[in-house]
Amino acid sequence: MRLESVEGAMPYRAGERRRKLAAAVLGRDPGPAPRSPEEREPFDVVSGDLLDVSPHLIILETAGGEQRRLVIAPWATAWRGGTVAPADLPTGARVVVRALRGGTVAERIWADITRITGVIREVSGRRDLTVELDCGPHRRERSIVVPYRSSGRIRVRHPKLEPGYLFDAIGLLDQGTSFAHLPATSQPPYRATAVPPPTVTYGGSDAGISGTAVWADLTDLTDLARLAGLTDAGVTEGVAYPMLEREDTGCDDAGVSCAGLPYLALGSLLRVRNVCDGRADTLPIVACGCLAGRFCDRCLECGTSPRGRIVELAACSYVALGGDLTKGCFNARVRLG
Repeated sequence: MRLESVEGAMPYRAGERRRKLAAAVLGRDPGPAPRSPEEREPFDVVSGDLLDVSPHLIILETAGGEQRRLVIAPWATAWRGGTVAPADLPTGARVVVRALRGGTVAERIWADITRITGVIREVSGRRDLTVELDCGPHRRERSIVVPYRSSGRIRVRHPKLEPGYLFDAIGLLDQGTSFAHLPATSQPPYRATAVPPPTVTYGGSDAGISGTAVWADLTDLTDLARLAGLTDAGVTEGVAYPMLEREDTGCDDAGVSCAGLPYLALGSLLRVRNVCDGRADTLPIVACGCLAGRFCDRCLECGTSPRGRIVELAACSYVALGGDLTKGCFNARVRLG
């Protein structure tokens, strides 16, 4: 693990301690809340490197070195820069699999998919464009290539490919280079430093608050949750959340959102529910979602969400809650877990 990940876990440990102290004072169970009748169990998700694949079987090696063999459902689909047959996926691809029957049957596969979200720093090139992005303190600077064949689609949704504006695309990670294929959202018309203020504020309702849930390449979130000991509480992945205290996170860009979110501490548990299909899970806040907070957009899955991104999920958590990685968002409701 990179040194930055270990250092970033230290304030999160303090947040976890605060969460447990608050639960003790209020007489609450510090663990995840029980599932309500209207909530559905998350999907099983398996991720790892592709070892072998046939029309009927896929074999993966997980990050922990475990080999997983899954039967490919007859109706299964796969994506690698576009829709492909599962059997055509290349060996060595990094895959995320939505699975059924206890994680033994693959029904949806995404291979080498990536998402790069950030503030544009520089754009170069004439046909194939290279976009340099500031992706925030957790993901640093990254670049993405917009191939000429995808540039029309990207520019329709991102008309201002200029420094200072936001960029959000889904694409393919191929031999270390990220290629944009799909715009993940319509580009906000304002600069990243001019986020509109919230029109309403959180009133403390037990029903929670609604908005957009998105996914990102947040591979460090699971590591941070493990370092902080939250795997002992029955959760194995974490989320990024915009409204955190800057002193706690070491993130000068924290505390910005147009969604009217309450301030929470690192280590707080959030109950995240996909309002489209009812799947819900409790996940800890392990990182600052400072970049997500700068998008005042809407999600159009199963209706139109209120403005604002309220939570940013790792890819596996997003898929477990019923999200499609190529669509990039779902309508969500969050409350304290």
